[in-house]
Amino acid sequence: MSDDTFELYDLKVEVVAPEGATLYCGATPGDHFELRGEMLYLPPGQGISIYSLAAVLPLLAAKQRPTDANDWMTSDADVACPDPHCPSRLRITRTGKRTFSHVATTAVPLPGATPGAKD
Repeated sequence: MSDDTFELYDLKVEVVAPEGATLYCGATPGDHFELRGEMLYLPPGQGISIYSLAAVLPLLAAKQRPTDANDWMTSDADVACPDPHCPSRLRITRTGKRTFSHVATTAVPLPGATPGAKD
């Protein structure tokens, strides 16, 4: 049985804005969601604009993975609101690491593995 584990970062995505700013996306500074593995969690009673989510979504899978210290994906954390008149940002923060098993996340075997066999 080979080790088929890999690690992903848990992420917190939080609305940040200059104090007193008018936001047009329906958010309030401090609103947030968490990404744990492939699951997105919102606090009870809180929503998120689909347009704000669309702006940040393409970056989340990359932010979950380890990156080189010199990679901009490591250092850059703020994503602009898609409304050019809204001063808010979505700040992506790595909050911890979680270990996953290949066999528990896909039906596709690892290269060289026997089809149908558990890793």
